[in-house]
Amino acid sequence: MADFLLVHGSCHGAWCWRDLIPALEALGHSARAIDLPSHGSDPTPISDVTLDGCRDVVLSTSTPQTIVVGHSWGGYPISAAAEANPKAMRALIYLCAYVPQDGLSMVEMRRRAPRQLIVDAVEKSTDGLSYTVRPDKVHDLLYHDCASEILPFAFARLCPQAIAPQETPLPLSDNFARVPKAYIRATDDHTIPTEYEEEMSHVAPEELRATIDSSHSPFFSHPRYLAEILDDLEQKLPAV
Repeated sequence: MADFLLVHGSCHGAWCWRDLIPALEALGHSARAIDLPSHGSDPTPISDVTLDGCRDVVLSTSTPQTIVVGHSWGGYPISAAAEANPKAMRALIYLCAYVPQDGLSMVEMRRRAPRQLIVDAVEKSTDGLSYTVRPDKVHDLLYHDCASEILPFAFARLCPQAIAPQETPLPLSDNFARVPKAYIRATDDHTIPTEYEEEMSHVAPEELRATIDSSHSPFFSHPRYLAEILDDLEQKLPAV
């Protein structure tokens, strides 16, 4: 069975994989989640967060047998890790995530989307180093199809997101290209337009593209079904 490394998106932490980890373990896999710098229990000051630092956390916790799953912004650190050392992981799986294009930052990728869904939902900090999701927008943006207990659980743990790593361009080479990839698109995503996810999903071959009828947070709304999708993709990915 597979070893999954779960990498969260903006403002989240390892806590967001609470329900997916046991669902993957029930299918016989091992699953681990990490906190990126300044998230969850990681003490890094926001002013010190870089894309390279996020990349290095992924690399330090991945093995050549690991399938690295990146959610949303997490698509960038996992891609940077693959670019730096393509032998450090078995494959990448993008979960409603940004797939970088050579030399573009995540912010630039977001601006290329056909619709801008988060502009009115986030607030920049007074020092300009981070942003947070507006409290009145959290439910509709991230968790509109989740059980009622999810909102207070997540709301108590959401944190500021450093802007600098998301504005950092990511050059890509054959290193990134040769790492196997899969993509899971959410069909009811209120954060990244689902048609943009469909476009980005073409980084993976057709047999390694999947959809889930979910919000931007399928790890909360459909954890068991998401685990089944990951299990199916794992079986289709090249063996170690």
